Amino acid sequence: MSTSIAEALSVGLLVLVLVCAVVRPWGWPEAVVAVPAAGLVVAVGAIPPSDALAEVQRLGPVVGFLAAVLVLAQLCDDEGLFHACGAWMARTAAGRPRRLLVQVFVIASVITAVLSLDATVVLLTPVVFATAARLGARPKPHVYACTHLSNTASLLLPVSNLTNLLAFAASGLSFTRFAALMTLPWLAAIAVEYAVLRRFFAADLDAGAPAPADLAPPEMPLFALLTVVGTLGGFILTSVVGIDPAWAALAGALVLAVRALIRRSTTPVAIVRSAAVPFLAFVLALGVVVRAVVDNGLASALGHLVPHGTALPALLGTAALAAVLANVINNLPATLVLLPPAAPGGPGAVLAVLLGVNIGPNLTYAGSLATLLWRRIVREHDTDIGLGEFTRLGLLVVPAALLLAVVALWGSLQIIGG
Repeated sequence: MSTSIAEALSVGLLVLVLVCAVVRPWGWPEAVVAVPAAGLVVAVGAIPPSDALAEVQRLGPVVGFLAAVLVLAQLCDDEGLFHACGAWMARTAAGRPRRLLVQVFVIASVITAVLSLDATVVLLTPVVFATAARLGARPKPHVYACTHLSNTASLLLPVSNLTNLLAFAASGLSFTRFAALMTLPWLAAIAVEYAVLRRFFAADLDAGAPAPADLAPPEMPLFALLTVVGTLGGFILTSVVGIDPAWAALAGALVLAVRALIRRSTTPVAIVRSAAVPFLAFVLALGVVVRAVVDNGLASALGHLVPHGTALPALLGTAALAAVLANVINNLPATLVLLPPAAPGGPGAVLAVLLGVNIGPNLTYAGSLATLLWRRIVREHDTDIGLGEFTRLGLLVVPAALLLAVVALWGSLQIIGG
């Protein structure tokens, strides 16, 4: 197959895969279209089977890590961790929506960083809806905080987002060094989010809410909490001794899974379902299709667009390009496309890509799969989230958060070094 035909076919299949992932016709899982598309690019010769296999092998550990974290998050929910967080927020907000917003920011930022953005979108958002209803507060500011922080607050740790896992593998950094370099950008981006959301939803927050009757202190599921803390410690320890942190995630998931099975609070089928196997297959298939696009012309085109070096202007350019591409083709394929040309620039360039693909998706619905999933959850709770409102808020948040986060990254690189 000629390069031009292979490129056109690969791009067409990538668009088809992304559209079906967004629309999900007839409720199909994302993998229903993605897996045949990956098979087709191999069958017609757009990508050699050896290269496709190499891409699957490269993504395999990342996908395994993601599966373990998803199981861990679901088992924490089964233990009541998220509902305990909701009860704590309801009790301490004392009928004050502004205080509730602060609490949602704290809880969502921590959950996103430690248990991944999927936990915030799928498990915390319904809890926030219930907490706002319990207090009689308007839900919109707090629910918006969930989706924005599921993207923005996922900057901190390699385990916070699938894009982070990909960047972590490409950066060559240790777990602790990655976290150290991303702490200031994480804090800067969250601060911008809070300032803008507080101003944007001032009327909703000023509406007030009746003070609730005295609520009993929430019963914190200590076993689940200690398991999460131990897993986080395991991430650090495995990084220090040079072991893949996926083993720590697997250990944490196994501890909770064995406990749940012994107590008969879950089943093996439920545990497998919580690993989101169709989505994992989608990620592997998408990686093959994106690899075909990159190998058939996109790599050379991006080589001229990605700025070189880690000076502040270069980092700003890289992050801006990543943010734009994330909103055009979604942040996961944007990460897969941009990491190869950015990686030779060192960890600073890789982390600049990460800033763009994690903060940028707050601009449009299609920026990340997490945002699309959040939108479906919001609709299930009969709350109207208009495209115009979402985009206006994104225009206020994304440029400012991206600028300050990149400056913070540049400062971290100067202090800590890449």
